[in-house]
Amino acid sequence: MANPSRSKSSVLPTGGGAALIDASDSVILLLDHQAGLFQTVKDIPVADLRRNVEMIAKLAALLKIPVITTASEPNGPNGPLMPEIHEYAPHAVYVPRKGEVNAWDNEDFVQTVRSTGRKTLIMAGVWTNVCVMFPALDATAAGYDVYAVIDASGDPSELASRTTLARFVQGGVIPTSTNALLSELHRTWRRPEAAELAKLYGLVAPNYAAVAESYQKAQEVAKQPK
Repeated sequence: MANPSRSKSSVLPTGGGAALIDASDSVILLLDHQAGLFQTVKDIPVADLRRNVEMIAKLAALLKIPVITTASEPNGPNGPLMPEIHEYAPHAVYVPRKGEVNAWDNEDFVQTVRSTGRKTLIMAGVWTNVCVMFPALDATAAGYDVYAVIDASGDPSELASRTTLARFVQGGVIPTSTNALLSELHRTWRRPEAAELAKLYGLVAPNYAAVAESYQKAQEVAKQPK
């Protein structure tokens, strides 16, 4: 659950949504989304995983949410970080590590997180049971509210993923999905970025993109002279 020592204020005039993620207090941490590690992922299709990470990068750029990336031994078999992250979120900050498996063991990484002044951490990575879980548990112990985006992360097996989910819940880390994250940060269609946000739903739910396309076509046909 969220850190009980901090109360969240609502971002809506009705007072609703106080229990949800506040974009203005959030940092997105994308951990070890590396070419070599992708080859070991078995609990989610790699194409879906990469598309979800792409969506998060685009969402962060659109809503101006800080992004911090890191990679474990990028010059070794784990491979380089997927380039789409920094392509779609050019404001993202990359923090190199010195061999630490747990990003939270790296002083530069932790200091970069602290320097944002934000206390809600949204994490995703490969593997979920290591690259996400270790820093997620440490950050929770340090007083942060931590959300783990499960379908923007991947594990070598479904058993590993289920075990990780159980440990997340026991440790106070909140599991979520890319679709929930998008909707939670989106919050209302009455905002200037609404049209761009609508495009992102097609990434996390491709069938929704088909719905939107069919609706658009129906509107065009309806406007044609008879």
